Amino acid sequence: MYPVYNCITRSSVILMNHIRMLWEQHAAWTRMAITSIVFGLPDEDSTVKRFLRNPTDFAHALSPFYGNIVAAGFEKLLSEHLTIAAELVKAAKAGDSQKAADIEKRWYKNADDIAALLGSINPYWSEESWREMLHEHLVFVKAQAVSMLMKDYQKSVDTYDKMEIQILQMADTMANGIIGQFAYYFCY
Repeated sequence: MYPVYNCITRSSVILMNHIRMLWEQHAAWTRMAITSIVFGLPDEDSTVKRFLRNPTDFAHALSPFYGNIVAAGFEKLLSEHLTIAAELVKAAKAGDSQKAADIEKRWYKNADDIAALLGSINPYWSEESWREMLHEHLVFVKAQAVSMLMKDYQKSVDTYDKMEIQILQMADTMANGIIGQFAYYFCY
C-alpha cells in the first residue's frame, strides 16, 4: 500500500492524469481490437497497430523513474499481454478451444511476470496485489470477448463498464506508488 500524502502538487496531478490516461487507453484499445477481430472489421490492422502502441507509451512514462532497461522490460511484457490477448480472441473465434486454453495459460503466466516486475521495482507495489489486479483484468477482457462472440452485446458493454472502474484502480495504484517512491520529486 502507498503512504498518505500531505501534499498535492501540480507534478503529482499531471502524473496521476497521465497514468490514468494510459490505462484508459489500454482498456479502450483492447475493446476496439476485440471488436475488430470478432467482427472481422476492415480497421483490424490499424486498430491492432494502435493497440500495440500502448506499451511504448507506458515505457515512456516509466523510464524517467525506473530507467530505460526496466521500462523496456515492462514494454515487452505488456506487448506480449496484448499480442496474447489478440491470439486468444482469434482462437476463440475459430472455435479452437484447446488452442484457446493453451493461449490463456500463457496469458496468465504473462500477467504473473508483469506483477513480478512491478512488485520488484517499487516498495509501495506488491507482486501479489498486482497479480490479483491483472488476473481480474484478464477475466474482464475475456468476458467482453466471449460476450461479443456469443452476441450478448449488452453483457459485453456492462463488462467494459466494470473493467473501466477496475483499470482506474490499477492506474491509481501505479501513480500513487510512483508518487510515494519518489515523494522528494513530487512533494518537496
